Amino acid sequence: MRSAKDFFTPLAVGAPAPVREVPARPSRMIHFFDPSNEKMAAKIPAMVGTVDVLLGNLEDAVKADNKEAARLGLVAIAKATDFGDATQLWTRVNSLDSPWVLDDFTTLVTEIGDKLDVIMVPKVQGPEDIHYVDRLLAQLEARAGLTRPILVHAILETARGVANVEAIAGASPRMQGISLGPADLAADRRMKTTRVGGGHPGYLVREDPGIEGINGPRGTFQQDLWHYTIARMVDACAMHGIFPFYGPFGDIKDVVACEDQFRNAFLLGCVGAWSLHPAQIAIAKKVFSPSAADVAHARRVKAAMGDGTGAVMLDGKMEDDASLKQCLVILALAEQLSASDPELASLYAEAPAGPDGASAGVSA
Repeated sequence: MRSAKDFFTPLAVGAPAPVREVPARPSRMIHFFDPSNEKMAAKIPAMVGTVDVLLGNLEDAVKADNKEAARLGLVAIAKATDFGDATQLWTRVNSLDSPWVLDDFTTLVTEIGDKLDVIMVPKVQGPEDIHYVDRLLAQLEARAGLTRPILVHAILETARGVANVEAIAGASPRMQGISLGPADLAADRRMKTTRVGGGHPGYLVREDPGIEGINGPRGTFQQDLWHYTIARMVDACAMHGIFPFYGPFGDIKDVVACEDQFRNAFLLGCVGAWSLHPAQIAIAKKVFSPSAADVAHARRVKAAMGDGTGAVMLDGKMEDDASLKQCLVILALAEQLSASDPELASLYAEAPAGPDGASAGVSA
């Protein structure tokens, strides 16, 4: 058992010191691309600055005979591209039990470790997987002479991983966040759905019978298959100061349902989602950025609350200390996004505190 005092000690001689707080950078969309696809790779430089995270995918969706090409393609893209401050470069390596993952780590960290912000690790089963990655990265960082640690992002894709999510979230100072991997998780749980994320028409609740009895008209309401898992993941991440993400939404054409699923995750506490197609980038940007109305309301509550104690009435609703805390979350996110997104900065420009420009708060 390691002493708590040693938690922030580098795991290899010459490796950079672990971070004590995960940088809160905008990560509304994690846009996946296949580095072995020349057409897709050619578009990457033009996407820098337009998306929060570009992720070179080496795992699923890359055929076995393309694994090396994808790895080398990502190295070439990273070396040739200036990602600036507005766009992060991530990668998803192959699973830890695969024959490719060791080469993924050794090649990427030593060749482009100074460009990589986060390494996403699939099918994480427990903290022992993160401990292995943590030590290996420290050794490779020391070899490469890196001055900052590469962070780690875990994907929840197994029932065991969900059962261990709190331990995974706190397994290393490197932990940046966790994503839901609904397709593999559904298979591991033996769920009876073949959809990649989203709801299912068979998972519903039905209204009680009316005056016409059980065979009369009764409304049905589709439910969210992933509510429990997302909520548990959000709690684990919040507990350890890291960030939760919704994963993929596989039905590219159904932009309406994609937006609904992303919004559910946003309301529950997720900071972003994966985008598998350019059409989903705009959806993620819209959903994971608070609306101008929400920001304006949060400012009004903050102004009306004064020192944050007591309670006030605002537009006929009671606002108290808990309300203020909720509003401060919105305002912190708006400030963070405004720093790198001029369009949002303009949208969130200071609004009057009330309809007449005066404070709308009235002491209770």
